[in-house]
Amino acid sequence: MIESAAYELIKEEGRAEGLREGLEKGLREGLEKGRAEGRVEGLREGLLEGILLGLELKFGVEGLRLFKAVREIEDVSTLEVLHRALRDVETVGEFERLMQQLVE
Repeated sequence: MIESAAYELIKEEGRAEGLREGLEKGLREGLEKGRAEGRVEGLREGLLEGILLGLELKFGVEGLRLFKAVREIEDVSTLEVLHRALRDVETVGEFERLMQQLVE
């Protein structure tokens, strides 16, 4: 194949366009992933605050001793179950048993 200055220019423009498109796609995907992770982390933090408040209001100091273990739970769906359960549990022990069942 005969290479010319025009061929080299076209080849370089193609490379630059491919790089630009790749960077744009990577940035777009990175932003989307970052937003999704931010939403999950925000939801987790909100659930933790709600659980902390619920434990304190319902059980006082005795409920607050459980919060360290609750804070270690990463799974948002587990935290959602615990958050809703605060309405129905009667004792700290009942909440603690539920928590242990969920994280096993």
